[in-house]
Amino acid sequence: MSYEPAKRLARLHINLEKDLVGVRLLYEAIDTDITQPDRPGAQALTVSAGDVELQNVSFAYDDGKVLRDVDLKFRAGTVNALVGPSGAGKTTVFSLIERFYNPQKGRVLIDGFDLAEATAKSVREHIALVSQDTFLFEGTVAENIAVSRPNAGREEIVAAATAANAAGFIAALPEGYGTTLAAGGDTLSGGQKQRLAIARAMLHDAKILLLDEATSALDSESEALILEALDRLMADRTTIVIAHRLSTVRRADCIYVMDTGRIVQSGPHDKLIAEDGLYARLHALQFDA
Repeated sequence: MSYEPAKRLARLHINLEKDLVGVRLLYEAIDTDITQPDRPGAQALTVSAGDVELQNVSFAYDDGKVLRDVDLKFRAGTVNALVGPSGAGKTTVFSLIERFYNPQKGRVLIDGFDLAEATAKSVREHIALVSQDTFLFEGTVAENIAVSRPNAGREEIVAAATAANAAGFIAALPEGYGTTLAAGGDTLSGGQKQRLAIARAMLHDAKILLLDEATSALDSESEALILEALDRLMADRTTIVIAHRLSTVRRADCIYVMDTGRIVQSGPHDKLIAEDGLYARLHALQFDA
């Protein structure tokens, strides 16, 4: 009679030791110093128009320089695109705007205010991000949408989902907005997860919108629904798009072409095609192949 309880006690010790590994890793992460702390006297950023500007910015990671004397200006209410080969520095521009890093040289400004002098929390309150990889947390559909604004009411969540073209597939789920999703949202398609990410951005209602390859690796039907939702989301916002698929940026007000950490061309699609530079070559590779 005592054998089975003794065996379970022995197994309990093994399971505890195994789980404590995860606990130790968790506390190590919690105790890690912030890599980009706020400066003493940092102020909360306030955004009215939403102009974003990089002035003579240079930046390097440990393995070498990524941006070299970059000047960019994204005017409030316009759609702007960053294109170029992999490793050109596009994602680093996003990281600087989100204030994950401060540039080693130059300044990043929003409405004329230097982000190095702003608190990170206040900067991110004014920025919405829709990326290529959407992470969904374990919880209900409504809770996953409300990650961007936890105090949002049910009507606001439903309105955001409707604007993101997500209301249809949510209604078809077993419990609608109350359906519990597994971590990562494995039960949803890529297009459905992207529409939930857009709903989050809708609910956040930030002045500045960053889109990082938001329509890549989707089928034509999903892409059409997402592009329609993005058109609603981009209205009256300063939008900056990273895209390798040039078909998604043709209508941008200004396209900035990056190569080896520099801006080598800028302007609307037709102007860049006529210049017969790097943009025209990238375009030809995609559409003339």
